[in-house]
Amino acid sequence: MLDYTFNIAPMMDWTDRHCRAFHRCLTKRALLWTEMVTADAVIHGDRQRLLAYNETEHPVVLQLGGSDPAKLAEAARVVEGFGYDEVNLNCGCPSERVQSGAFGACLMAEPDLVAGCFAAMKAAVSIPVTVKCRIAIDDLPARETLFTFIDKVSAAGCSVFTVHARKAWLKGLSPKENREVPPLDYGLVAELKAARPDLTIILNGGIQTLEACTDHLETFDGVMLGRAAYQTPGLLGEVDAVLFGEGEPVSPFAAIEAYRPYLAARLAEGTPLHAMTRHMLGLFAGQPGARQWRRILSERAPKAGAGLDVLDAALAPLMEAAGA
Repeated sequence: MLDYTFNIAPMMDWTDRHCRAFHRCLTKRALLWTEMVTADAVIHGDRQRLLAYNETEHPVVLQLGGSDPAKLAEAARVVEGFGYDEVNLNCGCPSERVQSGAFGACLMAEPDLVAGCFAAMKAAVSIPVTVKCRIAIDDLPARETLFTFIDKVSAAGCSVFTVHARKAWLKGLSPKENREVPPLDYGLVAELKAARPDLTIILNGGIQTLEACTDHLETFDGVMLGRAAYQTPGLLGEVDAVLFGEGEPVSPFAAIEAYRPYLAARLAEGTPLHAMTRHMLGLFAGQPGARQWRRILSERAPKAGAGLDVLDAALAPLMEAAGA
């Protein structure tokens, strides 16, 4: 069984394979998640481009979007064939593109359909199948919606739920606003965990620090960080030591050294440097030299032919400030 203590959220345009490989250099214990991929894309698209990953990423979860049980089952089989450790069904994304496809957060209003989708996926694979959801959508009552959804989907066999502790407003708020404007309701999710202790409940939404993670882990089975993990990845270097009691914190310099062979290998394959270093911009947030680090990577990494010399140039002010 996977360890759900600490998860890095699926984030469109952010948690691609290069990001995940970088994050793995900071934490060995975090459960990494892919960007959401639609079932149709998995079935009909370029699977190598969509699903390929680096073996160092394990354990890693692939998140699927869709609402057709047969398609989700077929896509889940493909995902299992690629060696992912888990497949997750997205019932929380509020974007218009997702709504037009009748999946994501709008599925919070269709728990019977989600139960059918889950059952089809579970029957198709041997790896774990899980669900990520909101507490409700629009004007639906939060407690009734959440409990009905969880109860119907768990009756179909789902035992692991990641709950973003906000409503999603499908009209009137952008996806970005849906991550910030609807108020957080940790209390409701705690009430759910207390009422359904047999279920594994992972809390998502608004968690910024490892101190907050430690507090939440007294109530929940796991926590999930999104923007805080991506925008200030240095905190990931403390996850294993602080939350798992394993080893010493990983410094940003050590993480870069560990990531360097990956960078070199991908550059040799033709991957642009910027595709990888864009995920590292916040690594030294708040430290002397951080501004130069961001500026050099932002300006020079996107240029044709940019190589590891750009990384070294960006590191130089930080090394000097650190006295190295």
